[in-house]
Amino acid sequence: MTDTRRIGFDPVVDADTRLLVLGSLPGDASLKAAQYYAHPRNAFWPLIGGVLGEDLAALPYEGRLMRLRARGVGLWDVIASAERSGSLDAAIRSPEAADLRGLVAGLPRLQAVAFNGGLAARLGRRILAGADGPMLVDLPSSSPAHARSLSEKARSWAILERFIPSSAPAR
Repeated sequence: MTDTRRIGFDPVVDADTRLLVLGSLPGDASLKAAQYYAHPRNAFWPLIGGVLGEDLAALPYEGRLMRLRARGVGLWDVIASAERSGSLDAAIRSPEAADLRGLVAGLPRLQAVAFNGGLAARLGRRILAGADGPMLVDLPSSSPAHARSLSEKARSWAILERFIPSSAPAR
């Protein structure tokens, strides 16, 4: 990745999305792998798996996404693109906001938007300010750069359980 402009991924959502988890912008490992949360030390998959009561980390990537969608969980980022050297949020410059309002408006069953980390929360809350709709939830970052224990993060992430149906919706 020699170009410093980073472009995020498409949202992973469908009409049954009840919970939307938003990060800031994929890091270099994720961009290289073309997968959300691909860095091996990022705790996202164990954290969201704990919320769902499933070992998502044991599944191949497409299987993880399938399980998220089946349980009403969507993924995206608050930043569509930005200048950044490396993977740290602190290095983000000239961010272009993702169309969160448009996405949220198109998700009829959405109950909550959860922000994975401080930058995602600050930018996402600004973008969604004044919008009617889902509950907004701030979470500690799943990034290894956010120095909190996995168990401490998991206690904070457990609030998301209330937005997860106990079984997959009929399709």
